[in-house]
Amino acid sequence: MYNQPEDQWLEARLRDAMRQSAHRPCFVGFLDEREAALARRLVRSEGFVNGCFWGGYEDSERVMFGAFPDYLEPDPALFPLQAITLRFRPCDSLNHRDFLGAFLGAGLQRNTLGDILPEEGRCVCFAREEAAAFLLSQITRIGRVGVKLQPGFAEPLPQGKGFAPFQGVIASPRLDCVVAAATGQSREKASRMIAAGLVMKNHEPLESPSASVEEGDVLSIRGKGRYLIDRLGPVTKKGRLSIAGRKCL
Repeated sequence: MYNQPEDQWLEARLRDAMRQSAHRPCFVGFLDEREAALARRLVRSEGFVNGCFWGGYEDSERVMFGAFPDYLEPDPALFPLQAITLRFRPCDSLNHRDFLGAFLGAGLQRNTLGDILPEEGRCVCFAREEAAAFLLSQITRIGRVGVKLQPGFAEPLPQGKGFAPFQGVIASPRLDCVVAAATGQSREKASRMIAAGLVMKNHEPLESPSASVEEGDVLSIRGKGRYLIDRLGPVTKKGRLSIAGRKCL
């Protein structure tokens, strides 16, 4: 499961967190979707139950793993992360890449940053406490655009990068069929992507093209993006299955 050097490093960090949590809460991350999937599998295989994943809000894409002592209930409020709101003129167009590039260019590591959710005139980002303190004290511009930062955020959260709808017809709800429809690739190429371990369903890696997909599933395809499966059906007159969903931009 942990064949790459970076995966082995992650495994070591996770095992250390679970071991050290006998004495105090320990945290790893932020983790991307693939890393979080590997972490969930390791935590399950170790039978570790006093931990949880949290990224600052429900359904966050990037998360931290928290391991807690037996005497302490896992609690998102204990995670060492903070939300920050950046405000700018609505006429200034800033996207996810602009914010991430500015943060990394300022010297922050990607694993100190969680989700970045931009919208017109506002962006909410999540960061480890030390990274959040740095942003609040150092960031005044994103590129050429002036920004004002403050801790916390007001509901509702920005919808982030938005969605692009897709639809089509497929032979069956097999994973290879759904991946092909979502990405516009051939079914053969979709099967190769799955076999290569590039596809996750609901944060879990899958390598079987015949695995089934259901409404509400989330597919993450490395190099392609995330896809939400909104509808499977009805069956067309020719016996094929209609499909509709959204790609996260």
